Amino acid sequence: MATQHSRSAARLMMAPAVTLLLGWMLIPLSMTLFFSFRKYLPMRPDIAQEWVGFDNYVRFVTSSSFWPSIQATLIIVGGVLAITVVLGIALALLLSQEMWGRGIVRVLVIAPFFVMPTVTALLWKNMFMDPVNGFFAHILKAVGLTPIEFLSQHTLLSLIVIVAWQWLPFATLILLTATQSLDAEQLEAAEMDGAPWVSRFLWIMLPHLARAITVVILIQTIFLLGIFAEILVTTQGAFGSRTLTYLIYQRVLESQNVGLGSAGGVYAIILANIVAIFLMRIVGKNLDT
Repeated sequence: MATQHSRSAARLMMAPAVTLLLGWMLIPLSMTLFFSFRKYLPMRPDIAQEWVGFDNYVRFVTSSSFWPSIQATLIIVGGVLAITVVLGIALALLLSQEMWGRGIVRVLVIAPFFVMPTVTALLWKNMFMDPVNGFFAHILKAVGLTPIEFLSQHTLLSLIVIVAWQWLPFATLILLTATQSLDAEQLEAAEMDGAPWVSRFLWIMLPHLARAITVVILIQTIFLLGIFAEILVTTQGAFGSRTLTYLIYQRVLESQNVGLGSAGGVYAIILANIVAIFLMRIVGKNLDT
């Protein structure tokens, strides 16, 4: 049992790291809150920098682009989560089977996760979805069909596919780790009792993977709410693909309105916390079982 002296020593050793972490989080947050209440245009020194209260918040939320950006953000996050969880489970179960070259296949499946988002977006935009020279265009031409301009005609779906391709390896890796601890004897007993594969999956495999699925959903949601690079490279926010993060970027860098963008950043923090609390209450219970 830890003594009072050892606990005090542990707190003392942790203090520098905790202080640095709090400063790393609180200083930018405090600056964001400060600028969100001001009219601050650093590239326009001729305009007075003044305190405007909640005007920036009202302007941002009443903008015609605000609610469409919220909708686009949630659609992309939901679509990517659905694809990565479903395909991640399928790939994890497949890769857990004995097969020739399984190690090589695992490396190839996980490799896309290490590709930078900008490179991923450029790859899909130019090599796959280009309506003239893209891979899909050549396939459609070969069967006598007209090539599809994916990024303009099916924008959100295209972005979901691009982002899901990058995050699928992460989901597969987490779920594959969970499948390694499946009780083989329990599966064999169920098979010997005549339980079909669907029943074994629903009543043995899926409950066992519940905690891993929860971890995948929580971690991916945190990062997906801030999706930006893929949109900047592919559509630049056009065709209804402007997410909340990209809208903030436009307000800050394109219009040089730091105050308005800071208010948008506060809204983004609120949205992230609402989604996180919702997920923790709905699926986070699996972490306690």
